Amino acid sequence: MSISDFRKKKLLYVFHVFFDVNQSGTIDRKDFELAIEKICSLRGWQQGSPQYQKTFDSMILIWEGLRSRADFNQDGQVSVEEWASMWDDYSKNPENALEWQNNYMRFMFDLEDASGDGSIDIEEFTSVCSCYGLQAQECREAFQKMAGGQKEVNFEQFKSLWKQFFVSENPSEPGNFIFGKTKF
Repeated sequence: MSISDFRKKKLLYVFHVFFDVNQSGTIDRKDFELAIEKICSLRGWQQGSPQYQKTFDSMILIWEGLRSRADFNQDGQVSVEEWASMWDDYSKNPENALEWQNNYMRFMFDLEDASGDGSIDIEEFTSVCSCYGLQAQECREAFQKMAGGQKEVNFEQFKSLWKQFFVSENPSEPGNFIFGKTKF
């Protein structure tokens, strides 16, 4: 069974906004290096600081996991087709996520939880999503939909929302808003 148009739009959105940072049409290590710089700049973490090194190590581990699983033709890049195929496999059994997928989910939660209090609020969410070029107002609306009216989202809730994003065919489910966009 092929991926629905709705799910494909969500996957392409994440591919282009959060992964293909240099907009080359593929994902490669350079995209991750650029993302590291963007994230560390957002947080004010200088190269050589413990936070910078942790971010670097986490992101490179995520890249290596992504590359080893999705780069089917071994060209050092992940194409849109390879990306969509990998996430389609995930959607068939989200309880058996790959290690890099779990690492990325945890990384995104920790990045959005800027205060380190174990939950994400609307300001933290908007700060991260808007640094990727999204409009702050849309990010706020997405958070409200994602959080279901609550003021914060904890990690257990985030895990459930994450799975929902990659599996759901229902545009109104709250997990579809986890990456700051309100419509696909």
